Amino acid sequence: QVQMVESGGGLVQPGGSLRLSCAASGSIFSINAMGWYRQAPGKQRELVATLTSDGSTNYADFVKGRFTISRDVAKNTLYLQMNSLKPEDTAVYYCNLNQYRLTPGGPYRDAWGQGTQVTVSS
Repeated sequence: QVQMVESGGGLVQPGGSLRLSCAASGSIFSINAMGWYRQAPGKQRELVATLTSDGSTNYADFVKGRFTISRDVAKNTLYLQMNSLKPEDTAVYYCNLNQYRLTPGGPYRDAWGQGTQVTVSS
């Protein structure tokens, strides 16, 4: 199994920036996509951004132009650069590994990180 560990969350003022990181442990043969999701109190988990293996990105409308998803393949790390943060961005942010395989022909699996809290408040 792959372990995903997020970091970089914290308290920031409106208009500020944060960069989240998600490091995946272990040797991964292939990945379909990686992504960031968030869950605010009392709300369902929602998609923030995804990055597929061919480099395609997809963003939720509410973060377009403000957030950027990227990946360092050598470090097995996923990033989310968040700029122009708003109070409504306050949530626990989770990284996701979608349909990965540890070995050729091995089973497809999904993995989630434990989440990192982002609070946007003055």
